[in-house]
Amino acid sequence: MEEKIIKQISLFAENKPGRLANIAANFRKAGINIRAFTIAEAGDFGIIRMVVDRPDAAHEVLHDAGFTVSETSVLGIEMEDVPGGLGKIADVLGDRDINIDYAYAFVTKTEKALLILRVSDIEAAIEVLHGAGIKLIDMADIQEI
Repeated sequence: MEEKIIKQISLFAENKPGRLANIAANFRKAGINIRAFTIAEAGDFGIIRMVVDRPDAAHEVLHDAGFTVSETSVLGIEMEDVPGGLGKIADVLGDRDINIDYAYAFVTKTEKALLILRVSDIEAAIEVLHGAGIKLIDMADIQEI
C-alpha cells in the first residue's frame, strides 16, 4: 500500500510577482521537473502544491531558498479522459465515506488523465480504489511522465 502513496510538496509563499519564477529557477538549477501543480490564493499569501519527479530534493532546494515547505501524502489516480471519469472515482470514495480534501488533475500523452487527491483516509482510499479496478500511480510513474 505504501508504494502507491505520492509525496506532494507544499509551500507557503508571498502572493507577489516573481515568487513562482524564483521557485522555477531553483528547480531548473537543481534539475527538478514539476509534473503537476496548483496554487490556492489566500490574500497576501498563497499555497503552492506540486508533484515533482524528485520530492526529497525539491524539499531541500525550497527549504534552502527560504520557503516554508512541507510534504503531504497524496494519491495519483489514472482515470479515463471522458465525461464521467472523475464521477466514477468520486462515487467509489463517497460510497465508503472517504472525503476528498482537494484535488487537481492533468492530461497525459496517453489519452488518460491523472488526478492528484488528498483524502481523509489514504489507506482506505487505496483499498477501495484498487478493489474498484481503478489504477493508482506511484512515484516511478511520476518520474516517467
